[in-house]
Amino acid sequence: MAEAKKLFIKTYGCQMNVYDSERMAEALGASGYVTTDSADDADMILLNTCHIREKAAEKVYSELGRFKTLKAANPELKIGVAGCVAQAEGEEIMRRQPLVDLVVGPQTYHRLPAMEQAVRAGQRAVDTEFPEEDKFEHLPKGPRAIRAPTAFLTVQEGCDKFCAFCVVPYTRGAEVSRPVARILGEARDLVLRGVREITLLGQNVNAYHGAGEDGDWGLARLIRELAKLDGLERIRFTTSHPNDMEEDLIAAHGDEPKLMPYLHLPVQSGSDRILKAMNRKHTAESYIRLIERLRAARPDLLLSGDFIVGFPGESDQDFEETMALVRAVGYGQAYSFKYSPRPGTPAAERAGVPDEVASERLQRLQALLTEQQYATQDAMIGREVSVLFEKPGREAGQMVGKSEYLHAVHVTNPKVQIGQIARVRVMGRTSNSLAAELV
Repeated sequence: MAEAKKLFIKTYGCQMNVYDSERMAEALGASGYVTTDSADDADMILLNTCHIREKAAEKVYSELGRFKTLKAANPELKIGVAGCVAQAEGEEIMRRQPLVDLVVGPQTYHRLPAMEQAVRAGQRAVDTEFPEEDKFEHLPKGPRAIRAPTAFLTVQEGCDKFCAFCVVPYTRGAEVSRPVARILGEARDLVLRGVREITLLGQNVNAYHGAGEDGDWGLARLIRELAKLDGLERIRFTTSHPNDMEEDLIAAHGDEPKLMPYLHLPVQSGSDRILKAMNRKHTAESYIRLIERLRAARPDLLLSGDFIVGFPGESDQDFEETMALVRAVGYGQAYSFKYSPRPGTPAAERAGVPDEVASERLQRLQALLTEQQYATQDAMIGREVSVLFEKPGREAGQMVGKSEYLHAVHVTNPKVQIGQIARVRVMGRTSNSLAAELV
């Protein structure tokens, strides 16, 4: 047998990129590749990139520069750029960094085996189309390699919202939902491989409307069907838009026990004026009323969110309205960022807030969000929670997992096994995790 070729994938950004990287590895596995944790001995290096963060493209070019010595030492090494930066930059990546052999967008990575053959034949390959065929239909079928009792499963891609700050509609395309039967089939395969928790993924996951035998299904109906799978104990989904949180999905949080009491629901700003400028199409008031309905359905729901400060035109009053919304909602955790322009988006040409002002606002917002996070964690001390253990901890005999509220929890007990779900009592906290003991 020919010696297996080694594939190194570095993944940036969101959970969907993690899912995509796994599927890229499977696609290239059919061409004789096995994954490696080191770029040093790889036969192919893939950077699966994200375009959300500031200066994303420049960071990719900087990373590529580090591979020059590897390419010089091994001229047969092939280097590729995948994901959203690849989609946005296209052939410009090869022009700026000649050591790159292939560039593939997030909608065409099912074509990687053919592209790999082309580059092995001495060609350079670029594919950043938005093809009509369903890439999932062309990926390898059968059980996927699983390394943990949790897994991501993409059910929806793309976004039609066109928020003024966001590149997703341009890099991932229009909203597309996968058919119900294919999702259920993939979920069954994951459960057969030992997965006990599945997180459903989409750029706008609660806009899911996939084709079923009797018409389109919404996300709530899909969740209820997945919950019938024996062996699947937990279901989560991310990321959602407030305008697509339909009543049946709100109800599912209250009456489907396998749907975990954690929800990431970005609001971005507490100012109606800024929300309009962002093209968010919801108001601070409608968001707060939505949270009230969700908490009426599931009182212990832990909320997470996203915030952008320093968006073009944001005044002191606009920012104070964001702070007021945060105080009104109370987040268990949240992500917050200074606005940075993305080329090609509507907001990119607008005059921004001075950096020192945006930095001071971000510091204040993060202090409030951290205060709420710590208060949420402190309130867990003494409570019993259910933990799915995923991996060994840093100390001998320690295991780490996630509670139903997505808190990282560590327990020191040699009896705990990976994949086990156990009741624990929370004894204390660190900045980002909870310490517990088995009940």
